[in-house]
Amino acid sequence: MKLSVIIPAYNEAERLPNTLKDAYAWLNEHLTHDFEILVVDDGSSDDTCKSVRQFMDDMPELTLIEQPQNKGKGAAVRRGMLAATGEVHVFMDADHSTHIREVKRVFTSLKTHPQCEVIIASRQHPDSDISQHQSWLREHMGKSFNLLMRLATGIDMPDTQCGFKAFTAKASQQIFSEQKLDGFSFDVEVLFLAARMNYQVSEIPVEWINEPNSKVRMLIDPLKMFIDILKIRRLHR
Repeated sequence: MKLSVIIPAYNEAERLPNTLKDAYAWLNEHLTHDFEILVVDDGSSDDTCKSVRQFMDDMPELTLIEQPQNKGKGAAVRRGMLAATGEVHVFMDADHSTHIREVKRVFTSLKTHPQCEVIIASRQHPDSDISQHQSWLREHMGKSFNLLMRLATGIDMPDTQCGFKAFTAKASQQIFSEQKLDGFSFDVEVLFLAARMNYQVSEIPVEWINEPNSKVRMLIDPLKMFIDILKIRRLHR
C-alpha cells in the first residue's frame, strides 16, 4: 500500500528543509510501504522551491509541484491530493507540528475501522499530547471558530483545523474534486463534503507542538475563515 504525503508550503525556505529531512528519514526507517512526498509550493516569494530541489537527487520519492501564484493553503492541498498516486493520501504542515510518525495511527485506524476512509488528527482527543499550547488568544479564537463552524455546517467535531488528515485514494479523489475554498477554512469544507458523501470519519489522538511562527495572521485570517464557512452550504447545494 503506497503512501502519499502532501506538504503545502508558502515561504517555508527556513522550516521546510528540516521537516523534509526528518520526515524522509522516518519514512525510510519505519514504513514498510512505498511512499512519495509531494511538496506543493503556493507561489512563494522566498527560496522555498530552491530548498526543495536541493534534496531531490538524494530523495527520489520527493516531487515539487509549483503553483504560479499564491492562492492559499486549501488550493495547495487540493493540488497535491489530486496529483497523489498512493492508496492513502496524508497532508501535513511544513512546520512538522504534527510529526510524520502519526501515520502509524492512520494505518492502525484503517485496519481496525475499515469502514472509515477519512482519518483526522484531533488535538481535542482525550489521548492527545499537546506539549506546547497556542497562546490564550489563539486558543479562544479557535474555540469561537469551532462553535460558529458547528452552527453553520452541522459538523460535530471539536477540532477541524489540525493540519494532519488522511484519506483513502477514493475518498481523496471524490472530496478534493469537489472542494473549492482556497483558504484556511478548506478543512471544514473537506469534512462537510465527507459527510455529504457518506464517508465515515475517524478521529485519532495526536502528539502536537505549537509552532509560534504560524502562517495564520491574527484577525485577518480568522475573519476570512468565518466568512468562508458561511459559504460552504451555498457552494455545495
